[in-house]
Amino acid sequence: MKLIAGLAGAFALSAVAMAASAADELPDCEDCVDSLTIVSWGGAYSNSQIEAYSKPYSALTGVEIINDESSNEAVAKLRAMNEANNVTWDVVDVVASDAIRLCDEGLAMEIDPDTMLADAPDGTPASEDFGDLLVSDCFIPQIVYSTTFGYRTDVEAWGDKAPEDICDVFDTATFPGKRALEKRPINNVEWALICDGVAKEDVYDVLSTDEGVTQALAKLATIKDDVIWWSAGAETPQLLADGEAVIGSTYNGRLFSVIEEQKQPVAMLWDAQVFDLDGWIIPAGLSDERRNRALHYIMFATDTQRLADQSQYISYGPARQSSAPLVGKHADLGIDMAPHMPTDPANATNTFLYNYEWWADNRDDLDAKFQSWLSR
Repeated sequence: MKLIAGLAGAFALSAVAMAASAADELPDCEDCVDSLTIVSWGGAYSNSQIEAYSKPYSALTGVEIINDESSNEAVAKLRAMNEANNVTWDVVDVVASDAIRLCDEGLAMEIDPDTMLADAPDGTPASEDFGDLLVSDCFIPQIVYSTTFGYRTDVEAWGDKAPEDICDVFDTATFPGKRALEKRPINNVEWALICDGVAKEDVYDVLSTDEGVTQALAKLATIKDDVIWWSAGAETPQLLADGEAVIGSTYNGRLFSVIEEQKQPVAMLWDAQVFDLDGWIIPAGLSDERRNRALHYIMFATDTQRLADQSQYISYGPARQSSAPLVGKHADLGIDMAPHMPTDPANATNTFLYNYEWWADNRDDLDAKFQSWLSR
């Protein structure tokens, strides 16, 4: 994860003049279909992709883009589509660990970044520009984001206190009220172990044992009665805005939206934010014409300028090193976006690095144990 650390410093740079982007050099798409089904996560995130990638691409090419919001079910649905020999998706947005699983199962096509993706404006090959974020042969990185917590700033029962430490989430005596947590083990079990005394560097070793999983679930059980479980990233911001939850986890860009765009009485808790990667895969088994169109879109959507453009709409760090200096102001609010990025040095003082390979290997097993625990 060296590149994530490098991106943190890059956001302190001012914008520099850049050479022509891939949009000016985008080749014609021969033997391509004229429509594209793109699968993502919905809400503010999908909107950022539509504004930064899809609308400009359609304007250039005339291609009709159909947006689907099923990324939270991407692995299961692609497995089912492949089994039925009926893959209806063309480009799918997934987290890195899911990309690894899909690649290992032969459900995503392999990508050669230096022939299928645009170079940086200075000629740097894509493989160098994305660097260590190319965590799978099938994964095209798009953003660095984090899962972190937002909290209400007007909770009378808290007095003049505010959460400052990740373990305040587990302190219902000092910070009473409902918590919003994702209805899956990822991140929850890591935070639980950290707040049960496990050193960050030992978390995945501990989770690799039955005793470690039991320990994590036991810690989560201490707040289970106070948890509202969410499945979609937009739920926590709404729960916080409505006052149904006083503190909750979600993706940092969703919290940016409720804080800065909606002006709700909500603040960020960056402590122990979990860095993660999100990006594209192209499903295996597409016809030549559909695959060609998907690759054409991907070359455009992941060029230096397009990744920087997305940061005008949501506070996620672009995955290319060459995009970082181009992060500017919010398209509507006019505020500088760099300080709202998870990779900004002021926000990244205590982070936790998500282990993609571990979750790719252990996700199905731990999902089953977690869902069994939830039902008790």
